[in-house]
Amino acid sequence: MRRAQVEGAFAAVVKRGAEEAGAVFIVNNQLDGTGTLYGPAPQAAFDQASPTDRRFTIVTGREGPVPTAEIDARLQKEKRFDPDIWVVEVEDKAGRHFLDRIVE
Repeated sequence: MRRAQVEGAFAAVVKRGAEEAGAVFIVNNQLDGTGTLYGPAPQAAFDQASPTDRRFTIVTGREGPVPTAEIDARLQKEKRFDPDIWVVEVEDKAGRHFLDRIVE
């Protein structure tokens, strides 16, 4: 969140999960009714050299921005499956997500 704010974007936790658990999802809101949803990468994507690093992947099913209604629907589904999820929203018209590790 700090990194986004330093770069002139807005970021905030919009849903708090459990402190000790809970998957983290990042919503990249492009402020035009579209965005991208990033979620935890599959276990196979983790590197043995840095197993504690968080890695993310696009979970909306396709590359590029999708309508925010699709993102909201996917998050509702995730919340029903795991009520302890965390959701961080980054608002940036340029679509920057500020994540270090994206898995395709």
